[in-house]
Amino acid sequence: MYESIKQHPYMWSRFTAKGDAFGQYSYVDSYCDLKHRDISEVLSPDVSRTFVENGLEIAFPEDREFGVCLTHDIDDIYPPLHHTFLSMLYSVKDADMNQLKKHSLWRVNSKIPSPYLNFKEIMDIEEKFDAKSSFYFLTAEKDPRRFRYDIEDAGSYMGEIVDRGWEVGLHGGYYSYDNYENMAQEKRKLEAVLGKPVIGFRNHYLKLKISESWEILSKAGFKYDTTLGFNNVVGFRNGMCHPFRPYAEGKALDILEIPLNIMDIALFEYADSFRQAWEISKQILDAGQKYNGIITLLWHNNTFSSPHLKEWRKLYEKILDYCNQKNAWITNCGDIYEWWNNADVDYP
Repeated sequence: MYESIKQHPYMWSRFTAKGDAFGQYSYVDSYCDLKHRDISEVLSPDVSRTFVENGLEIAFPEDREFGVCLTHDIDDIYPPLHHTFLSMLYSVKDADMNQLKKHSLWRVNSKIPSPYLNFKEIMDIEEKFDAKSSFYFLTAEKDPRRFRYDIEDAGSYMGEIVDRGWEVGLHGGYYSYDNYENMAQEKRKLEAVLGKPVIGFRNHYLKLKISESWEILSKAGFKYDTTLGFNNVVGFRNGMCHPFRPYAEGKALDILEIPLNIMDIALFEYADSFRQAWEISKQILDAGQKYNGIITLLWHNNTFSSPHLKEWRKLYEKILDYCNQKNAWITNCGDIYEWWNNADVDYP
């Protein structure tokens, strides 16, 4: 398995992309280049295609044709001031008084919850499509842009998430991806509030140092990571639509990587319209179905409550409906990990 992955020349070419000042991995360095760049080469899972052509067979639960992993990074639970102003502006523009009250009164009335504490709403949407998701919460105290939130403020909400059968994982801080002490401390803090072990991880800003981050994650007790993806485009960064166990120094690591394929921000940064965003998403989903793979989505929680991002929410529901019709197993990363770990998949 590991030799076949290691020897594939295409897989590792995208791992060596140059990180920017934030340690993020972009498809191209500038926004201008991105808008004029043909991204077709990253919309095809060529490594997974090679494995399937050589005999890889995946049998999903309940005879599903492919998997769709839903995730949400909880970057904020309280909108920054400029987010509030923008939401109020769009609410006035749309003559939506309910949205206007929702985004303005919570700052002055403690009985009104923040519009970004919307996890029940997200779960209700997913439940309509027989789906579940993973929510990744920050516990880091430092961030290069602003203080985010105290994890204790989300404690009861996280309890509702796990009680309904969804998953809570850690959203590693800006300074955690290559620092074992930071990562372990953040994990302990989340587990103390949640009251149960945490097995899943995605780093903030999609920061990932290959293979060091995976070694640290394994040492800290995580079972899977889902950070591997581009920050400004969608597709298959390593040419795979299947999870895999990374290796270091010729040895497989005790961590499963579930690659990230579609992130809301990256998708709409590249696409010029809702239609183009949908067509790109559909192409990726169809590739996942064709090669019996797993497509991982990331939609941030603020997407579901921000009036200026209503098309992003609309696309999310359109994707879930499409996947449901295509007989996809739509679930969270924790379920994907447990199933994959027991399936003992071997790459040809």
